[in-house]
Amino acid sequence: MSNEGNEQTGSSDSEEGTQRKPKRRRRKTRRGGRDKSRGSQVDLSSYQPPAVAGQWRFQDFDLPEPLMRAIIDQGFEYCTPIQAEALKQTLLGGDVVGKAQTGTGKTAAFLISILAYFLEEEAPGRQKAGAPRALIIAPTRELALQIEKDAKALMRHTSLKVASAVGGMDYQKQRQRLTKPLDILVATPGRLLDFHQKRDADLSQVEVLVLDEADRMLSMGFIPDVKRIIRATPRPEERQTFLFSATFTRDILNLAAQWTHEAAHVEIAVDTSAAPNIDQRVYLVGDSEKLGVLTRLIQREKLERVMVFANRRDHVRDLEARLREAGINVAMLSGDVPQKQRLKTLERFREGEVAVLVATDVAGRGIHISDVSHVINYTLPEDPEDYVHRIGRTGRAGAQGTSISFVGEEDAFALPEIERFIDDKLPCEQPPSHLLDEEQK
Repeated sequence: MSNEGNEQTGSSDSEEGTQRKPKRRRRKTRRGGRDKSRGSQVDLSSYQPPAVAGQWRFQDFDLPEPLMRAIIDQGFEYCTPIQAEALKQTLLGGDVVGKAQTGTGKTAAFLISILAYFLEEEAPGRQKAGAPRALIIAPTRELALQIEKDAKALMRHTSLKVASAVGGMDYQKQRQRLTKPLDILVATPGRLLDFHQKRDADLSQVEVLVLDEADRMLSMGFIPDVKRIIRATPRPEERQTFLFSATFTRDILNLAAQWTHEAAHVEIAVDTSAAPNIDQRVYLVGDSEKLGVLTRLIQREKLERVMVFANRRDHVRDLEARLREAGINVAMLSGDVPQKQRLKTLERFREGEVAVLVATDVAGRGIHISDVSHVINYTLPEDPEDYVHRIGRTGRAGAQGTSISFVGEEDAFALPEIERFIDDKLPCEQPPSHLLDEEQK
């Protein structure tokens, strides 16, 4: 449309008639930031993940101490590719248009950038009720609430505040929250536009705007609402904008051009291949036989550097307990393990004090462990991309690695999806006889 280019100009002059000062920024000398925590439980000086060629650690970005504590609490050590490339731009104040799938770590990328900025820069004047400094727009209630949850985890050592405004949940409760100052508002387009039109949400003070999963907002018909929302925010050159999409269609790139200012384009290719030095095996094992086969595999082949993946926390807990009962030197990583214990577990595994590490995908994300000889998929991941991430824990730096996937009744439907994703056929076989025979030594 001919008027599309003018669809988003943002707020111009303030009500007093003075022009709004641009908020483009550059990193300042690091300070501790607005730290209102009750005292650190983590010694940052001892947090030294080993340097790995081609990978960025979070500590490499010189983030404010309260934020680093929360990152350590989450068990993050190494940035995902989208996090590393985005943070290089966003921490300097630049806009970013990023192509990234769900599960690549993009949420942490924009949250870390927002929080680093807010911990370095106090709000310009007294914060008004219902006037967020950062606005994050997501297409669905579930995604918005997950972003809010992730933000709270990263803000736990600060005095910063986050709230959500989403459809299908208590309207008055959300409206009441907007009567108080807040730093970050996470919202779905319809509910946010409603609050804005009723003057409950003031978007004139937005310093950072995030549009997450823009392609889904386009396909779900939310773009007209999003345009009205963005017109209520400052101009693109007066705010920082992040736009993330799983695809870069012409429509998405046109919208990005309207809504951002001199944005860097970050495109992370989805890695669908496994390293050629990883021997990938698939064992056809009944669900009731998996534990026995796994136990005998570890014991009879005397495996000492093994990562075992399961999909759920309760499965990880049960598996760790069963292996321990069998006399195997095992530990677990899952989201409900206290962070101090998680760090200790990782260090023990790195030092060879633990032979087998059982983990969920989330708990195992963002960490680097070298010299893993075997990766065992006790259950196949629901997301085929996680299969590549899992087996990539072995066969690093040119070393030979082995991945073994147990496929039972519950995994049968996941295998074809993984094969399509990696564009390869995984040969299925029965486990060797010495793993099936309980009596054999």
